[in-house]
Amino acid sequence: MSELDLSVPSIPNARDAVRALRPSQIREVANAGFGVDDVLPFWFGESDRVTPAFIRDAASAALAAGATFYTHNLGIAPLRAALAGYVSALHGATSHEHVAVTSAGVNALMLAAQLVVGAGDRVVAVTPLWPNLVEIPKILGAHVETVALGYGERGWQLDVGRLLAALTPDTKMLMINSPNNPTGWVMNRDDQRTVLEHCRRHGIWIVADEVYERLYYPDDGAAEAAGARTAPSFLDLATRDERVICVNSFSKAWLMTGWRLGWIVAPTALMDDLAKLVEYNTSCAPSFVQQAGIAALEQGEGFTQELVCDLRASRDHLVRALSAVPGVDVKAPLGAMYLFFSMPGSARSLDLCKAMVREVGLGVAPGSAFGPQGEGFVRWCYACDTARLDAGVERLTRFLAHHRGV
Repeated sequence: MSELDLSVPSIPNARDAVRALRPSQIREVANAGFGVDDVLPFWFGESDRVTPAFIRDAASAALAAGATFYTHNLGIAPLRAALAGYVSALHGATSHEHVAVTSAGVNALMLAAQLVVGAGDRVVAVTPLWPNLVEIPKILGAHVETVALGYGERGWQLDVGRLLAALTPDTKMLMINSPNNPTGWVMNRDDQRTVLEHCRRHGIWIVADEVYERLYYPDDGAAEAAGARTAPSFLDLATRDERVICVNSFSKAWLMTGWRLGWIVAPTALMDDLAKLVEYNTSCAPSFVQQAGIAALEQGEGFTQELVCDLRASRDHLVRALSAVPGVDVKAPLGAMYLFFSMPGSARSLDLCKAMVREVGLGVAPGSAFGPQGEGFVRWCYACDTARLDAGVERLTRFLAHHRGV
């Protein structure tokens, strides 16, 4: 009889790729705010306003009518049709057969990556960047290389030559977010065209996160006069059946962050396989939430345009206020809902942000949360009223005054 094995069992761990993922430093700062009285939270990417009543009412009516069952993996037909019409109005003819509904924008990003990326594949991402986009391919075993935006007198800018050099023929996928979280950088049409043509030549997939496309504040007089309703999109240039997957969400343009509803525009050749992936991830988005999405698309254009005007005003107000604070370097971005700026102490942004929460109850996100290229900056979400922004600037000024010369 063999001897009884009394050795200590090994610790049950997740696989290495998962254990190596970066934890969210934004959450780390927010956690530091628990128990602190009267914190002003500007760390998350959402407005302080609730979802419009006409959207909430549509969900309530759908629930009352019993919309609590499974739906088609790719979404209910009326929502796919409404999305096709919405995308067509902004970016040219798009069939419902190119549209899939997802359980949030981040779920759409995961599904897009699962469609085209596997273990050992090479992925390129433009940074600083919301960490989910960089980490998602790593979950799948891919290798991610980054190309950093540069910061200067004109704010954040892309060296398109550096990006093209990184997009070698062995690259499987480019992940690009414009308007960008955290910087607010917007990729211009000429750069999009150059990158698209390069990726076409080498068979590289483009996954474009365009969640902030409606939060766009062009400084070009002609674009502004024309009433530009959206930032430049790869959908404006690409055919619907080439290697371009565009991801979007209801979270930002209709203030639906908690609803977890998004969509994908992709080649029809992917749709059957995408439906399988949806089945094995979430099965479908909730039926009553999809009904709310229809209401957002059909009734929400006026609301979205008003929201963009409000956000532009808040952006300009906060830029003026921060520009008057000694040591702060801030530029007005063209898109999204954030200022990404430098200030005294931001070379160690995580420590700085935790200290501001503890000492003055000011909550902003550390630049390091968005990768090494974001270190030296902090991110402030300005999707709130100007009185709240002023209160935050007063706390920032007080914090810096206290630490001057320390």
